[in-house]
Amino acid sequence: MLSYHTCPLATLGGKDTGGMNVYVRDLTTTLGRMGIHVDVFTRSQDEHVPHVLHDLGFGNRVVHVPAGPEVPLPKKQLAEHIPEFVDGVRRFAEEKGIHYDLIHSHYWMSGIAAGSLADLWPATPILQMFHTLGEMKNRVARSDEEREGNYRLDGERQVLRRADRIIAATLAERAQLEWLYKAEARKISVIPPGVDTCHFYPIPADEARQFIGLKPEDRMILFVGRIEPLKGLDTLIRAVSCLRLTDFQEPVHLAVIGGDPDASPEAITTEMARVQQLCDDLCVGKMVAFLGKRGQDTLPYYYSAAEVLVMPSHYESFGMVALEAMACGTPVIASQVGGLAFLVQNGVTGYTVPAEDHDALCEKLSALLGDAELRRTLGQNASKYAQEYDWEKIAQQIVRVYEELTTVRRE
Repeated sequence: MLSYHTCPLATLGGKDTGGMNVYVRDLTTTLGRMGIHVDVFTRSQDEHVPHVLHDLGFGNRVVHVPAGPEVPLPKKQLAEHIPEFVDGVRRFAEEKGIHYDLIHSHYWMSGIAAGSLADLWPATPILQMFHTLGEMKNRVARSDEEREGNYRLDGERQVLRRADRIIAATLAERAQLEWLYKAEARKISVIPPGVDTCHFYPIPADEARQFIGLKPEDRMILFVGRIEPLKGLDTLIRAVSCLRLTDFQEPVHLAVIGGDPDASPEAITTEMARVQQLCDDLCVGKMVAFLGKRGQDTLPYYYSAAEVLVMPSHYESFGMVALEAMACGTPVIASQVGGLAFLVQNGVTGYTVPAEDHDALCEKLSALLGDAELRRTLGQNASKYAQEYDWEKIAQQIVRVYEELTTVRRE
């Protein structure tokens, strides 16, 4: 398993940590439980972290490979160190006397590394998952800073040509790959991400609220994700501001998990500074709590304590945060984009609204917050629906692809 630019053990909510980290971690753990040994290779970003860790259990390893300076780097610089990473993986396999049956690569830079490794190991097939696509990000970018460079777009096309099979999270992603990248339809399998239903399940609301320090009368809307323009947090803040003008007049606050809100003025990200300023401009500073990063162990409490989770993204290939919240019995309001349009069933497990439409979002928030029976019904539906995405079921589908690829190579 290749996860070059980000480690599956990293704390969520940072600049380059999110759904992909959870995906690699949980899939690896589930495969281990099924008797499939996995080595996850990632670039070392901290010389003080041991290069080999067994934190995923079942004999699986996370191998931190030195490639360039062992510090976080911008993605464009990361691409320059892929050959060193490949050499590190090769040396590890030789030292351990390992022959890998298959390479499963995540994100385009891992796919580039996979192609180089396949040159060294000609009988080893490549399965690729992109998680996000540069062409789609450019379609919703609102500034040059948000646009992905040609180095990524060219890299994605190179990976598509080289990979033996591609996993798309949804039918929408498959269509994007075929339309924008001219990918071969025969190479694409549609398998959604999964959710760990042993970890994400409904916790009694009073217990969850007590755990995170909410008072009985507190009303909470929840946002979980990276603080970047693509995630649409500004739309949610505007919607919360509009709540004051609706029939819903009870005190409510928005809890934002992700990013580093307490960073120094020199270190704070542009987007974090922008959304904090927006709160001041709209006079909702007291209604919005920026909580920073939270570990996976505490997230089920936040999901279960919230009355609704909102994902106002401009683009999501899937939306694993929405699935985690649903597994905890929490209704979701999400933008009608990408994977979210498939995952959130409008009027059944939550609502979908047009991206960047804070008025439509405000309307749904007001309706949901004002109707306890509706919240309960949607939450129960969401929890039941999420069971279909249990990792045990999803991993079985992925293993069937593994078996197809390794059987073809043996023949």
